[in-house]
Amino acid sequence: MIPRHRILQERIKAELADARRAANKAQDAYREALRDARHESFYLDSVALNLHGFYNGIERIFEDVARELDGGLPSGPAWHRDLLKQMTLTVPGVRPAVIRLQTAKNLDEYLRFRHLVRNLYTWNFEGMKLAALIDSLPETIQSLEKDLDQFGHFLESASRADEIDGVD
Repeated sequence: MIPRHRILQERIKAELADARRAANKAQDAYREALRDARHESFYLDSVALNLHGFYNGIERIFEDVARELDGGLPSGPAWHRDLLKQMTLTVPGVRPAVIRLQTAKNLDEYLRFRHLVRNLYTWNFEGMKLAALIDSLPETIQSLEKDLDQFGHFLESASRADEIDGVD
């Protein structure tokens, strides 16, 4: 057995569970913002923070894959976007694509929003932008989970690459 593939697989599962929790909190906070107009801005701050956390968790998965399998992270001022693109590539002899292009397109919206969260005051967030991100979150998570499940099958197989006829 090749343990680094199994370890990576477990780290992906754990990080995905944390990202899913952040997404759930964002959705819950958005529902509360709609219900409680008096405290709407506080709930929307929570939505923004948790959407930020959601993408950070996904990006940590991609960073782990890049470090463990691809030989490192991209560099330069656009490295976050380059990393997302890198995850859509099949690297012959190394790994399949981690995510599909459509998943990357969906995630790019969260990447751009995360940049806004880091660089704007919370009162500058547009309610419509938050609503669109919340609305697309279930589809994005479903697509991401499907892709990462497929990638997990690759890691499972790769972890057994040194086994001969079922014997370690």
